[in-house]
Amino acid sequence: VERLETKVVEPLKAYGSIVKMKRDDLKATLKARNQEAKQLTQLERTRQRNPSDRHVISQAETELHRATIAATRTSRHLEETIGNFEKQKMKDIKAIFSEFITIEMTFHCKALELYTAAYQNIQKIDEDEDLEVFRNSLYAPDYSSRLDIVRANSKSPIQRSLSAKSISGTGQVSTCRIRKDQVEDDEDEESVFTEEEN
Repeated sequence: VERLETKVVEPLKAYGSIVKMKRDDLKATLKARNQEAKQLTQLERTRQRNPSDRHVISQAETELHRATIAATRTSRHLEETIGNFEKQKMKDIKAIFSEFITIEMTFHCKALELYTAAYQNIQKIDEDEDLEVFRNSLYAPDYSSRLDIVRANSKSPIQRSLSAKSISGTGQVSTCRIRKDQVEDDEDEESVFTEEEN
């Protein structure tokens, strides 16, 4: 972008002031030609109104001669200016667009190099190896082995809490056994009552 700004945009922007100067030259030439035409018209009127007044006619002819010289001089200057402008413009356009094309080609060459490297890197991807890494990360180690690691590296408060849980678990088991025994005793009593009734 910086190269485009420097080599392309700025030279094209400079043509704004150049064209303005050439327009001023054109206006000066047109003004000189209009002055010449005006002096010619005035000379013709003078000749028609005062054909015998040589002094007035001579003065009008002198003014016309000066206007003609000025118009001729500005016309030649304009022709040279326009010719030089056109020559310089073609030279500048050629240089500017050559820079533009060179910059764009450099940009696209670098882009093509990067895309080529990216394509080659994509082709080097080993799908089986990637799948193996994915599977290893997906399946975590067994819970028991992780628990052993935690017990081996942990302090006493965690061990206490684990032992407390195991105690409460055995207490629940014993309670369950007592309740089962009570149910069996109750069933025996019921069977005794039914035999006595019979």
